[in-house]
Amino acid sequence: MAPKRKLSKSDAEGENLMEKLPKTKKSCTLGKNRSIPKDGVVENDNVFGQLLKIGGIILKAGERQNEIAVDGAIFQKKLYQALKKHPSQPLIGEEFISGLESHIENRDHFRNCLLPCIPTQSQETSNAIHSYCESLIKLLLGIEILQPAVIRLLFEKLPEFFHESVGSDGLNLPRLIVNQLKWLDRIADSKDLVQKLMEMICVSPPPIQHDIITSLPEILEDSQHSEIARELSSLLKEKTELSVPILDALSSLNLDVGLLSEVISDLRRKLDLDSCVSLPLIHVSHTKFRSQTRTSLSASQLCVNQDCIKLLFEVIKSAVKFQKTISEGWIKAIESVASASDHKVLDLIMLLVIYATNGKNKKQIERVLKNKIQSGCVREQLLRNAFRYYLMVMRDLFPAVLSLAEIFVHSADPCIVSFGCCMYKQAFTVFDSYCQQEIVGALVTHACGGNNIAVDVSLDMLIDLVSLHTSSIVPYAVFLKSILDYMDNLSPQQIRKLFQILSMLAFSQGHKSNHIQDDMHMVIRKQLSSTIPKYKRIGIIGAVTMVGSMAAKRSKENGQLLERPQLSKEQCRQIISLLELVCSCCGQVPQALALYYDELANLIQKGNLDSQILEWIENSVEKDFERDFVTDLLPIEDSAFLLPVKSLYSLEDDKSEGIIAINLLPLLSQSYLSKNVDEVAAKSHDKRVVSPLCLSPFFRLLRLCMAELNKGSLDDVDALLGCPLYLTNLEVVGKLDSLSKQEREFLCSLLFHALNWFREVVNAFCQQDDPEIKGKVLTRLQNITELQCLLEKCLAASPGYVPPLANFDSETSEGVPVINTIGATKKKSKGQKNPKSDNGKNGSADNSQLDENTEANQPEAEISQPEKDSTEKEPETPLVPLQSYSAYFRELDLEVFSIIHSGLLTKSALDTEMHTKTHEVVQIGPTQLLFLLDDLSRKLEHMLIPVAAKRAPFFKGKGNRNVGFSHLCQRSSQEVIEYAVELLKPLCNHMENMHNYFQALIAENHGVIDGPRVNIQEHHLMSSCYQRLLQVFHLLFAWSGFSQHENHSLLKSGLRVLAHRLKPGERDLPLEELLSQSFQYLLNFQHSIPNIYCALSLTQLLLVITEKSGTSQKSNEIASITKHFLCQSWLQPSGIRQKGTQFNDALHTLFCIYMEHTDNILKAIEDICSVGIPQLIQSSKDEYSSTYPTLTRQTFPVFFRVMMAQLESSAKSISAGKPSDSSEVQLEKLLRWNLAVRDFHILVNLVKVFDSRPVLSACLKYGRLFVETFLKLGMPLLDCSFKKHREDVQSLLKTLQLSTRQLHHICGHSKIHQDTGLTSHVPLLKKSLELFVYRVKAMLALNHCQEAFWVGVLKNRDLQGEEILSQASQASKMEEEISKLPTEGHSSFFPHNGYEGRSFCVISFQVQRNINSRV
Repeated sequence: MAPKRKLSKSDAEGENLMEKLPKTKKSCTLGKNRSIPKDGVVENDNVFGQLLKIGGIILKAGERQNEIAVDGAIFQKKLYQALKKHPSQPLIGEEFISGLESHIENRDHFRNCLLPCIPTQSQETSNAIHSYCESLIKLLLGIEILQPAVIRLLFEKLPEFFHESVGSDGLNLPRLIVNQLKWLDRIADSKDLVQKLMEMICVSPPPIQHDIITSLPEILEDSQHSEIARELSSLLKEKTELSVPILDALSSLNLDVGLLSEVISDLRRKLDLDSCVSLPLIHVSHTKFRSQTRTSLSASQLCVNQDCIKLLFEVIKSAVKFQKTISEGWIKAIESVASASDHKVLDLIMLLVIYATNGKNKKQIERVLKNKIQSGCVREQLLRNAFRYYLMVMRDLFPAVLSLAEIFVHSADPCIVSFGCCMYKQAFTVFDSYCQQEIVGALVTHACGGNNIAVDVSLDMLIDLVSLHTSSIVPYAVFLKSILDYMDNLSPQQIRKLFQILSMLAFSQGHKSNHIQDDMHMVIRKQLSSTIPKYKRIGIIGAVTMVGSMAAKRSKENGQLLERPQLSKEQCRQIISLLELVCSCCGQVPQALALYYDELANLIQKGNLDSQILEWIENSVEKDFERDFVTDLLPIEDSAFLLPVKSLYSLEDDKSEGIIAINLLPLLSQSYLSKNVDEVAAKSHDKRVVSPLCLSPFFRLLRLCMAELNKGSLDDVDALLGCPLYLTNLEVVGKLDSLSKQEREFLCSLLFHALNWFREVVNAFCQQDDPEIKGKVLTRLQNITELQCLLEKCLAASPGYVPPLANFDSETSEGVPVINTIGATKKKSKGQKNPKSDNGKNGSADNSQLDENTEANQPEAEISQPEKDSTEKEPETPLVPLQSYSAYFRELDLEVFSIIHSGLLTKSALDTEMHTKTHEVVQIGPTQLLFLLDDLSRKLEHMLIPVAAKRAPFFKGKGNRNVGFSHLCQRSSQEVIEYAVELLKPLCNHMENMHNYFQALIAENHGVIDGPRVNIQEHHLMSSCYQRLLQVFHLLFAWSGFSQHENHSLLKSGLRVLAHRLKPGERDLPLEELLSQSFQYLLNFQHSIPNIYCALSLTQLLLVITEKSGTSQKSNEIASITKHFLCQSWLQPSGIRQKGTQFNDALHTLFCIYMEHTDNILKAIEDICSVGIPQLIQSSKDEYSSTYPTLTRQTFPVFFRVMMAQLESSAKSISAGKPSDSSEVQLEKLLRWNLAVRDFHILVNLVKVFDSRPVLSACLKYGRLFVETFLKLGMPLLDCSFKKHREDVQSLLKTLQLSTRQLHHICGHSKIHQDTGLTSHVPLLKKSLELFVYRVKAMLALNHCQEAFWVGVLKNRDLQGEEILSQASQASKMEEEISKLPTEGHSSFFPHNGYEGRSFCVISFQVQRNINSRV
């Protein structure tokens, strides 16, 4: 017998196997002469013929089939008995086989033995025989003693028919031979059969290989399926041309999920779709085909028959549909792939096949795909390859593609949304018109669905499709027009996109659609004529967007950027008439007119407007602006205005002639003195209303038009940068009490308009290169920060005031701040006493952190200045933060942040006469830097953080999120992140300046931050700038889009900036090295962190950098830096310790990060409990732990809650004990549980000292979770380790029992004080404690020690262990009944005398009974 073959060897061994097979007869017709009577019966006088006659089979010759006179089972029984009882046994078997071998030497005889027998025609036997009878060979294979020899004989005969498998009779003898082995009742030697089959596969021609492989599931028993699956998987390495039959066989094998996943994973690595496909039309030699498939050829290198691929996947679909294990195996195999390079197109297609075939697996496939996309393993390029190379397969999977794309575009993750968009775009590009119509219909459904994310995504996709496939999308324009009916639900930005789509279709060069133009004109005219502001806004946006397409210099159609010819006179006339129509419809409504100016300015800013239209706009705008808002600087009468007029903020020389001024206060006063705007409009009849609302939008339009016509130069309007404004004497801000309500609100509006003017001026001139202009821009920034301080005071004195609009594309009610009378609240909180807690001596101290920080909107570091410490000066503190009014300020352009490139000027850089020591031309102050960083941080947060990742404010209206970001929203997040990366270098400069400032400050003050020479105001500003810088870095690098492969180069360019600060000059570093150097660069800032907020921002930034690498190598450094921050004493510049709600929140997050990244959570908890907390207990009331200065009586609840939560989480990571575990493993788990239970015991008993409500609540909540975890994971360990480690188990249970007793006391305490917040935890905790008692009893019973268990009664006690007297009288009878039981003071663990001195567990628990309910 040949030795078992290893399938990993080459095919050269196949030839050796041929030599090992027995030599067959040269002629199939030679043999002994036999007499054949006329009736065709073969007469055999040997043992073979005699025994067959006894059994009831008559051998026939020629084309007649063998006849059987009895049932097959009877024949087998008779033959078996004849063989067993024959006197020549066991030699009779060999003689029988020898006779069979001689008989089948004749091809016809052999064929008859392979064909089914037919019943004899005798009347006596015909009724006793089944109509279908097995062949003679099949019947002999059913006899156990003959089976091995018959199988050997069949395999010896099979090579005779390798090259003439089909005879003249049309029968395929090799296939008949293989069929004899199918469905045998029993296989005597299955391993030998497997070996013979694999050997025969290796030497057989392809057709016979195909028959044998596909028959394997029907030949072998289920016990052999695992072995043959591995053999087939290995065979596929060498013979990829057998992929189809092997896959067919594997799909029919009965395999467990684990093995199936293993086999599929192996197949994934070796398999290429192109090599799986049979190419019947291409005749290539076996050697050539094998050499081709050995090399991994791409789909573009092979001419693949798409029909064969489609048929292959039809087979796979059938297998996945009817065999659950196959789909589960594929999913598990694909999930196990860790890198993008290991994924193939086959993986993606298989996921789609399973999704389309099995409805029960849809959620699982969605989860797998989302995880793969988020991790970057499945990229959009893989999807493109699937559509490109396997079009017919993907076409059949179109419903699955459409369904998944619809789900993905509703995701909050930008990576998943981008992948869903790619699915839509690729399907539209390559599929037929039916699919294109379905895709357009799906996108229109998204656009009308009301989900803001899906609406934006669908409109963006439609814009791309119209640009890239204009001709294909034109037939479906009627679908797109239907979105016009749902404009009420769209935001202004979405309305812009909708009109852009329709305008591109209506005015495309090759496909001008007059019906779309007509529909758009009707809609726009209808909306413009409406008196409802919302619809008028829609008309303005639509009209200006339509003008943008009509007057475009360039247009993108069918993927090509086309230059348009110059506009004709008729086209110019149509565009100008449309603009005049808009202006006339909006002239009487200042808000509408301002929106028109803004929309037109945004259109010009894109740089794609025809020069003729630009010149017309410039001529009309320049004259109107000068006439409406600019005046000569002359004395003005004050009597006609609410407040005296004064010219302020001039940057021009007073002696120069022809100075102009912005006529702000007179215009504002005129609108205030009039009853309403309609009255002014009525007086002016058809003239435009001149309102200060239009000042900033009008100037924006003017300067953008000038810059576009003059190639960026603003020389014609540069006088507006330094010209003064007509305001009032701002000293009146100090006398607000003397003003009337109308005057105070007028002053607030005046300041708002002045601020918005300055912001728009900075927008205009921030990119000018002239040093003088740059200096003026910085001065205007300083004016902005000064006016903001004044405005905060005015707003605090004007509750209920609503500012004038500055952003006009939203509802008036959107962005209205919720104003609280904070001053009254503060006075009330100062005058009232905190309710004293009954929790004990430390209760009031521990509750104090709840009432510390009343100014929740500002970090404490920005509040406490020396001049604000006294109560007399407290009313001067700004009470209304301007962040609440951000929607009422003009938006800063991204280009403004180019100012950050300027150097930083601090007071320490000034001499005694306030002149700069160094002669730098342009420098920015910390106040102005903080102003810019605040705005940059808000912009990055708005654009880079997904909507779902933000906590939605309560009662926020729809569309509120984009208020104040109208211009920003017209850019993509990709454009914003690219601009932010360009700012990294100056941002690093500023952060290094902050680091150097605080390092120098600490050095000057001998290592302390609250030294006498500290400029507190400057310290606050620099601290705030430091924190904002770190937040900007965090927002930038936390962008989820970096996980997409397309953005890796952008990430590397950003990291390269940080890495070069550490090691300049190095280039082309790999990503991991850039991440490591960037991490080290940021880590160097830890020694100059001024407050805990900066510490938290730096830690979060380091975490983001660490997550990009995908490794946990930096965990120890994260734990080290967070511990350093926890062990640091955070002081304000005034010397007061930082505290309050915000401080506690930052401390909570920092402590969580430390616990999550430390090597040993249990050891860290024990260290704090054994070192830090005893130091705190021994200190005075206002002191702190010397080892952990952040641990005070006010912050103890923060530490306690985090430690309890992390302790429970750490306990969950201890695997449950198994009886099969070794003694060492059991002991290791016991030691971990001992440490966890000891920490739990210490923490639970701390409530005796720190009994505040937050501590008790955390103890009840996490105490129950810990006990439940112990029951689930710890008790199985005790079950199997009690006998071997009795002392350790006893010690563990004793410690845990003391902890559960304390939990009972906390339950009693919460019940006495009737605190619903605490008592809500009690029922579930009581249940868990009772389960613990009986679970220990079960453990003792399992170890035959149940007699050592007894139940005692615990009295209700308070936190200090004192008995609750109110229940003592009710329980007196119960105590008398159980007086014989051991008292509670006895140890719960002791040697039981009745058990030969062995220690057993004795558990006591409190019995809660209601005496009155007894019968």
